[in-house]
Amino acid sequence: METSDLAALTARARRLTATGHRRILGIAGPPGAGKSTLATRLVESLEGRAVLVPMDGFHLAQAELVRLGRAGRKGAPDTFDAAGFAALLRRLRRPETPGPVYAPAFDRALEEPIAGAVPVPPGIPLVVTEGNYLLLDEEPWASVRALLDETWFLDADPELRVRRLVDRHVRFGKDRPYAERWVAESDERNARLVDRQRDRADLVVRLPDTP
Repeated sequence: METSDLAALTARARRLTATGHRRILGIAGPPGAGKSTLATRLVESLEGRAVLVPMDGFHLAQAELVRLGRAGRKGAPDTFDAAGFAALLRRLRRPETPGPVYAPAFDRALEEPIAGAVPVPPGIPLVVTEGNYLLLDEEPWASVRALLDETWFLDADPELRVRRLVDRHVRFGKDRPYAERWVAESDERNARLVDRQRDRADLVVRLPDTP
C-alpha cells in the first residue's frame, strides 16, 4: 500500500493510540528522506498521546568510532548500537518500572548521542521511532522489525534527498565540497542499502517534495 496523504497518515497513527496497549510505529527510509520531519509532525498532531524516540540516539560516540576505525563512514549500520536500540524497544513495549523510560537523542551540532534526553512517560500510548535501519534484515538489526507494531517506508526524490543532506552537513559546520563528497561516498551508499528493504514495510509513504 502507498499513500501521500498526511491527514490519512495522522488518522492511521491515531488509531494506534486507541488499542489500550502501548504501540510502536517505525518510520524507515534513506538519509534525507524527511523521516524526522514526518515523525515530528505526527507526534505534534497527536497532542500528547505520542513521543518521538529517534534511532539516531544510538550512534556510537565519536571516540568509539575512532577506536574501531569506523569514523570515516559514520552512519553505516555498524556505527550504531543496534542491540541497545532493540533492548530499548523491548523496554518501551513492556516498561518494567512505573516511572518514565529514558531514551537517548542525537545532537547534530555536537555530532554525539546524548543519554537520557527523551523521557517516555508510562501513560503514553504510542512511541514513534524513525531511522534508516528499522527494516534491515541483517544482524544485529534483524530483530528490530518484529518489535514494531507498524512500519512505514518514507520515499523521496533522490535529487531532493541529496540536496537536503548536503545542506544539512553545511548547516552543521562542514564546507560544501566536503559535504558533497561525504554524501556521494557515504550517505548514498547507505541509502542504497536502506532502499532494498522497502518491501518489508506495511506502508510506503511519498509526501509532496519540499525543500
